[in-house]
Amino acid sequence: MEESAERVSGQAVAQAVRRVCDALEAEHEYILNLDQQMGDGDLGITVSKIAAADRAFAAQNSIEDIGKFLAALGMETNKAAPSTMGTLLATALLRAGKEVRGASELNPDQLCAMLRAAEQGMQERGKAQLGDKTVMDALHPAVETFTAEVRNGKCLAEAGRGMVSAAEAGRDRVTPLQSKVGRASWVGERTIGLVDPGCAALVIILRAILGE
Repeated sequence: MEESAERVSGQAVAQAVRRVCDALEAEHEYILNLDQQMGDGDLGITVSKIAAADRAFAAQNSIEDIGKFLAALGMETNKAAPSTMGTLLATALLRAGKEVRGASELNPDQLCAMLRAAEQGMQERGKAQLGDKTVMDALHPAVETFTAEVRNGKCLAEAGRGMVSAAEAGRDRVTPLQSKVGRASWVGERTIGLVDPGCAALVIILRAILGE
């Protein structure tokens, strides 16, 4: 595959961050309701806190070094919401930023590396396995699909659409299952048929990154 001429600028990264914040804030009631059905209920509050903190950070900081920006954004995320999902998202941002420290723009290979690093970081921190009905069940197929489509020469927009579709399919694949980890596991069989709120939140995040 010839290297794609596509590049993602720091400005585009900042715009994506703002879109994610807007989407999480707009959908926080939906996420809250899903989480309440699973026996918890704080995820909607968590994503609202993250959205407010990250929007303020993005507005106050320019991006010369994308990796440094993302790592600092991860720290802000952790500070705003030191909960399970907050910690996982913070870890994802820190790991992704580390992969591209010093970069002022990103090529497709760097984007793939960032996604893989984010997935690995979240898995190591959360310890969830595929099929446990967690955010990983949406994230893993999304990362795999994006990477495969980039390697097959797809443009970033096409690869991004494939990524979102794979995340949606991963979310739907585990919806009929029983949750196995976290507070949702305490609810037991009542989680069967319920949408996992972590998967739902990830789909919202990826759609916003893509600009959908």
